[in-house]
Amino acid sequence: MALTQMEQDLLREKIFAKVRELATEFGGALTYNQLMNFEIDGQRIALVGQRGIINPQLFDATLTVTSAAEGPYDDHFDENGILRYKFEAGDPRAGSNRKMLVAMETRTPIILFERPISNLYVPYVGAFLLKADFEAGHVEIAVDSTIKAQVEAGMSEVERRYATVEVRRRVHQPLFRARVLSAYDRRCAICRLNHADLLDAAHIIPDADEGGSASVPNGLSLCKIHHAAYDRNLLGIDPDYKVHIDAALLEEIDGPMLQHGLKDMHLTEITTPTTKANKPDRDKLAQRFELFMAS
Repeated sequence: MALTQMEQDLLREKIFAKVRELATEFGGALTYNQLMNFEIDGQRIALVGQRGIINPQLFDATLTVTSAAEGPYDDHFDENGILRYKFEAGDPRAGSNRKMLVAMETRTPIILFERPISNLYVPYVGAFLLKADFEAGHVEIAVDSTIKAQVEAGMSEVERRYATVEVRRRVHQPLFRARVLSAYDRRCAICRLNHADLLDAAHIIPDADEGGSASVPNGLSLCKIHHAAYDRNLLGIDPDYKVHIDAALLEEIDGPMLQHGLKDMHLTEITTPTTKANKPDRDKLAQRFELFMAS
């Protein structure tokens, strides 16, 4: 039975809400099996598949698109946080592309999945298709309504430079978090807490600094307490992966959180990813540890 537009909108909103909930629970990214076997209101609606554009029969407009780092298409974000997403091969106005153009024309929000590595899907829920370039063979997608508004409103050069920092955060931070938490098996490197919704991806060298990057070796999976302590130099990690607690903090007497959450971690060794390429960069740890020692 065909759904009315209102019924489609309500179902789309329910799907968006559940994907957000699952992403929070699982550290910002979902797996192929979770998305292929996605259920809502007792019905199964696959959100990914062998094709990059997903157009369930229930909907008049595209529901999801997937952009993969390994291709097959050359999709990429520009400096304004806009993804240039290639049309599916063939007539850009036909096949799977047709419902994608409907989503663009009706300003219907979709879910954009970024797949930075195999079996890791990072959702941008509420993305918008802005315009199509048929000659270049792509559509432009804003990852959320904020970036959409910035692009459509037009900005001065000063406003654009300021907005670029925010755009980078909104676009790249979810990918960074998902990759780091996945590398650490969704556990805090210090206390082993395995509740992904209580974990952050901490930068060793801030991404705004020279040498800082949104790469796994420049990241640590930390619970929110240890992330805050690390950022404030109350906790340091040396290049041999040993945890150090600020000397003044070690002298404090307080409740069980201070004792067991911080003081007991002094001189313990962090848990690192099993894959060598994902282990924390020792040079970056050494650079950051100097700041801790000097504070």
